[in-house]
Amino acid sequence: MIAALGLLVGIVLGLVFQPDVPLGLEPYLPIAVVAALDAVFGGLRAYLDGIFDDKVFVVSFVSNVVIAAAIVYLGDKLGVGGQLSTGVIVVLGIRIFSNVAAIRRHLFHA
Repeated sequence: MIAALGLLVGIVLGLVFQPDVPLGLEPYLPIAVVAALDAVFGGLRAYLDGIFDDKVFVVSFVSNVVIAAAIVYLGDKLGVGGQLSTGVIVVLGIRIFSNVAAIRRHLFHA
């Protein structure tokens, strides 16, 4: 519940204040958002399965964002940033859709 409330507060604050992202960080923002969404949907799935742990959620959230950004940064330094960004998006997208499917099955008992 706290995670969902924090997400909602973060979205509202972002919409109200509309912060500027520095140019150097712009390539990492979409990756960070997708990594954060993966953690949120994973946390929701864990909550519905009755195994949610707030410490695991926070560590997952932060580590997903940091690792995804580090992979893209490494790709930028190697000259293959676009390919690694695509790879990160694909992997995290698969995880998100897998978690959403599990949430849907849990909610609709299918």
